Amino acid sequence: MGVRRKARAIALQVLYEFDSAGHDVEAALAYILDEAGLSGEDAAFTRGLVNGVIRNREQIDKHIRKFAPAWPLEQIPVVDRNILRLAIFEVLLDNNVPVKVAINEAVELAKKFGSDSSSRFVNGVLGSVSALAVRK
Repeated sequence: MGVRRKARAIALQVLYEFDSAGHDVEAALAYILDEAGLSGEDAAFTRGLVNGVIRNREQIDKHIRKFAPAWPLEQIPVVDRNILRLAIFEVLLDNNVPVKVAINEAVELAKKFGSDSSSRFVNGVLGSVSALAVRK
């Protein structure tokens, strides 16, 4: 696993823990980063992803609701929901990686951590979301 993919996987772990158990984000992030052994730059990347998603969660969730209308947000599996949040943050708000890279990374996370259908679901939603990034 590449370093940036590992950083995204760590961010996903923290977001999952926050979403499913309500644990303190900073405490979870500090603990998981301490165990991961990432470089300072990669730890900062992870921290930026987590904090960006948390700060913009309401806006990100509106996009999920819009582009996955058949799925109430609360019924989307926690892993898929947080992969979408992470990718939507990168695609629409962070703008530090190409859209295709953010989508590909999200699909790979879905393949690794989600169900058999997660990667198709994530790819479909993000394909629709990517149209917004083109208009910016």
